[in-house]
Amino acid sequence: MMNSDILNEYDEKRVEFRPYGLTCEMWIPKVMRKPDRHNEIEINYLTKGNISYLFQGTKITVPAQSLTLFWGLIPHQIIDYTGSATYYVCTIPLTQFLDWKLPSLFVERVLQCEVIIEKPGEHSFYDEFLFKNWLKDLAANDNHDEALNEMHARLLRMASRSKVGKPHERSQIQPYKMRKVEQIARFLSQNYHNPIRSLDIGTAVCLHPDYANVIFRKAFGITIKNYIIQERISHAQRKLILTDNSITDISFECGFNSISRFNNAFRKINNCTPREFRKGIQ
Repeated sequence: MMNSDILNEYDEKRVEFRPYGLTCEMWIPKVMRKPDRHNEIEINYLTKGNISYLFQGTKITVPAQSLTLFWGLIPHQIIDYTGSATYYVCTIPLTQFLDWKLPSLFVERVLQCEVIIEKPGEHSFYDEFLFKNWLKDLAANDNHDEALNEMHARLLRMASRSKVGKPHERSQIQPYKMRKVEQIARFLSQNYHNPIRSLDIGTAVCLHPDYANVIFRKAFGITIKNYIIQERISHAQRKLILTDNSITDISFECGFNSISRFNNAFRKINNCTPREFRKGIQ
């Protein structure tokens, strides 16, 4: 069997943040008991049915024939699907994605952890043709340039159909600095449940703590401190939805040292208490 004929599904034993690299594969939809996280840009394309993900506590449904793109650093977990048709999954290393110098507003939306779903149209039939070619090219191990050029062109078209607006300064960060931002984001995503000092972050990425915060804020539009809070609340949302754990236990599991700080941070982001959030999704 050629690699292009292999059907993949999420491995429950997969180590968090283990890289996928540059891939294009056929996957079988499967309800996931835990979220996946990786540092590549991920593209999904379904020819039939739909898949519902949990992204940062929000349910997002990916419909058929709609190119869907997101940064795999966002915890993403399939919680439902219709039908059993296979679907295409591509992963693109973040450095490659940034080197393409796509429109700055489009890149900013991706780095701000937005899930971008393109509406189906006349191009949808052509998309399936593209994915079939990428699948074969990357499986052959000798046609990567052709596949990358076509992926680049397709994302340019996706960006041109996306929202327009004035790009912000943070989208102009240089690629070499973005690699440091990647390291910071990964460190925070792996350690958000523990106490984190500015010195710990600087040591982990070999930067002065103040400078680390400057380039991080330029890329994400928020401070490292607020990003940590968002990581903790995102994890709490998943726990509130998927478990029966007590709110107190969840608050400490997510890195908060008091229930009052947890409640205040949760209300600020969600405009409701953890108890109201859990009640609302039941």
